[in-house]
Parts: sequence; structure tokens; C-alpha cells
Amino acid sequence: MSYYIGIDLGTSAMKCLLVDSTGAVCKEASREYPLSFPKPTWSEQAPEDWWKACCECVAELIEGIDASTVAAIGCAGQMHGLVALDAEDKVIRPAILWNDARTAAEVDFLNNEIGKPALANATGNIAFAGFTAPKLLWMRKNEPEAFARIKRIMLPKDYINYLLTGEHATEFSDAAGMLLVDVKNKCWSKELIDICGLKEKQLPKLYPNSACVIGTLTAGAAEQLGLTTSVKVVAGAGDNAAAAVATNVVTEGTCNISLGTSGTVLIPTESFCMDPNNALHSFGAADGNYLLLACILSAASCNKWLCDEILKTKDYAQEQVNITEEKLGNNPVFFLPYLMGERSPINDTNARAAFIGMSMDTPREALVQAVLEGVAFAVRDNFEVARSLGINLSSSMICGGGAKSKLWVTIIANVLNIPIRLPFVEQGPGYGGALLAMVGAGEFASVKDCLKGLFGAQEQEFYANGNNMILPDAEIAARYEERYQKYKQLYPALKPFFNNI
Repeated sequence: MSYYIGIDLGTSAMKCLLVDSTGAVCKEASREYPLSFPKPTWSEQAPEDWWKACCECVAELIEGIDASTVAAIGCAGQMHGLVALDAEDKVIRPAILWNDARTAAEVDFLNNEIGKPALANATGNIAFAGFTAPKLLWMRKNEPEAFARIKRIMLPKDYINYLLTGEHATEFSDAAGMLLVDVKNKCWSKELIDICGLKEKQLPKLYPNSACVIGTLTAGAAEQLGLTTSVKVVAGAGDNAAAAVATNVVTEGTCNISLGTSGTVLIPTESFCMDPNNALHSFGAADGNYLLLACILSAASCNKWLCDEILKTKDYAQEQVNITEEKLGNNPVFFLPYLMGERSPINDTNARAAFIGMSMDTPREALVQAVLEGVAFAVRDNFEVARSLGINLSSSMICGGGAKSKLWVTIIANVLNIPIRLPFVEQGPGYGGALLAMVGAGEFASVKDCLKGLFGAQEQEFYANGNNMILPDAEIAARYEERYQKYKQLYPALKPFFNNI
């Protein structure tokens, strides 16, 4: 029996899985690490903390097993982060993370002076505050001495892979979110590299898919981890692309909604597809194909904020008990879920959250319901963009912490008026990383073969006869359709006010 390690390098913690060749999860380990907010809107992390967590997690995973049976490692990671290395491959400054919003001026420069059409033509995307290219421009302007020392830039999971193998490598799914890649042609964009003041030699080698083997463990890494130098390391994937593998959302016509701290809508496509208004991101999939991705900056974090900070409770389930079926679609209170501004589809860092429609008799459960509905409406906004491109989204998978609430999934099913499938495997990006490691080690010829071989018949049985699905109710869906049409009027009405404050 061979074993595979999947690493999920998250924003607040690393989660690692030990998976056997049947796809069964044998052991899990996790370690938290700190986030730093040195200034308002800044978000940074020490890459050294990621490596420490990785070493501790792997040591815990392999305790009690023969280390020589571990065949390969696959890492999934938070996207867009900037890790800058000097000539000795030492970290120059803390990593600037995906949720860092310091780059408003740089985003404005890229979108308005370079121009959205030019950006879209060069990369398939426009600039968003979280992307890597604006971070490089910020660093060049505000930390010129540090910028001049850059020998190599990397994404978070690629830094872990470098420490594992000694190789400077990345792959299509994660690199596509840097705004430095020509996504359509799967290569680095010379135009954007020049704009950012870089040379292509400062970028890692770009692999075409996430299951490509980039190397094996160095002697030093093997000693630190307690493994052998024969362990293969695959290129890995951005967290959303890896989660798509874990939930078997890898073929055209499928869709995955993730309700984590942030929210995503992920839609695989076999050919390059670009939203002409750039409301959706055109990214790469783990198997080398393409995907459209919408990112909602605040999803489950909206409910956490309301309960933790306003209602002063951690019992999220109890707060939903009084939201009964007859109240669905009948809530007079609306919520705009823009606690951190918004990316998809409005791309507005000035947008802010708001409750609208409250009165003296508004109970607390109406606020909770409004938050769940507001996030569902934000998901619907992005579904509408996809549908405008001629994409038929007749059902969707859902995953993430928020998906553990049956009420929330029911609201989303009725707001979208489609069946929502619960995940067959609930492990997330780290599990996707382990499956990619299997493919890289030669257990399967491709990602699709891996998923079919491990889960095909079981997954069909799991969903047979409508099992493990939440279906919309025609009456509730009609009520939500009316509510959504009203919700759509709120942001345009408030946008001038948001800009002024």
C-alpha cells in the first residue's frame, strides 16, 4: 500500500492529510499560524511559519507508518500571495496575502492607465486588489530597496514546494491568478512582466498542469520531514482548483460553490472563456484546462461577524433555529455582504456591508436570515454573469464551512432555483492535493481517470434518486426571485455613498 500526502496551505492554518491508494483518508494533522495586520487593509504572513507547520504536520501524519511507503506529496495553497526571495533564496519581506488591500492605487493604474482592454488581451483578466502583479508594483514604489533585491518571486504553495525540492516551480492554476500569465496561451505575459519591472528569469518555471512532477525531496527536506528522498513532489494547485478536484468538479457543465471565509463560484471549461466585462476571473484548472472563477470576499465570515461581534454568540446553529420555512423569501430585511469590499462581480474596494429594511419590531433572527440571504444573492449575482455568457448551470456542488448549515444550503438552492449537491468527500483542497500526487506518482493517467477510478460508482450511488441533494421549492423560489430583483437595486443606489465615505 502506497501513501500520499496532501497539504492545504490556508490563510490561518495548514491542514495535511495522509491518503492511501484507495483514496481513503488515513490521518489528518493541522497547525495554526499567525496573520499580521501591520496597517489598516494590510494582511501579511511569515513564510517560515508555513514551513514549520508543514514539518510538524508531516511528522504527525507518518508516525507509526513505514516512511518508505509515502510515494508523493501534493500541495494546494492560498492564491495570489507574493513571496519575494533574494539571491540566496531567503525571504526578503513577509508575504503579502490574497486579502491584502493596500494596492488600490496600483489597481487603478493598471485598470485605467494601462487599461482594462489591454490587460484582458494580455492576461484574460483585469486587475483586482488581491492579485500578485499590483503587489509587485506597490513594492517597487514603496519598498524600492527590497524590490531591487528580488531574485525570484513565488506563490505561497510554490515556496513550500521549493523547500521540499529545491526547485523554483509553479503551475497553471495558481499562476493564472497572478495577473502575470497569458491564460489563453498558458504562458507568462511579457507585457505584464515588463509593466511590473521584472525579468522572466525572476519567475518560477511554469508547468502546464498540477499533477506534473517537479522533483523529489532534497536530502535536507527528507531529513526534516522523516521521509525518503524518493518521494515525488507534484506542482500542486491553487486552493480553488484543488478543491474542484476534491469535489469532482472538473468537467464542463459542472459547478462548485464554496462557502468558506470568502466564497467562490467555480465553473470548469474545456476551452478558454472570458467574460467581456471581466466580472468573472479567467483562470486555469488543475488538469490544464480552464475555469471561470467568481470570488466573493465575505461569505461565511459574514455570519461569523454577525454572531461573534454583534450578537455575541458562538452558537451559530441556535441562531438559525427560529428561521422556519414560511419565513424564507419573506424577510423584510436585506443585507449587502461587502464587509471587505467586493471582487466579483462589482470589483469595488469601496463597497461596504449594510442592513436595509429594519424596523422597531425586527427580531435578531431576521438579521441572521438577511445575512444568509445576502451571501446567497451575491452568489446569484455571479451566476447571472455566467448565464449571460451562455453557460447552463442546472445544478451545483457546495462545500466549505457554511455548507454545513442545511438552512443556508436550502436558501441558496431556492435563490438560484437549482438543485444543490452536498459533497461526496468533505476534505477540501488538501484532499485535492493528495489526489494530484497520486496522478503524478503514476497511480492514474489523469485527474479524470483518478476520480472515476476511485469514486465513480460510489458517487453515482451517493446521489441516486435525489439523495444528498437540496432541491428548490417552487413557491419559495418564486418568493426569492422577487426578493432578488429588489436586492439588485441596492448596490447601484448606494455606490455613490460608498465612494464618498
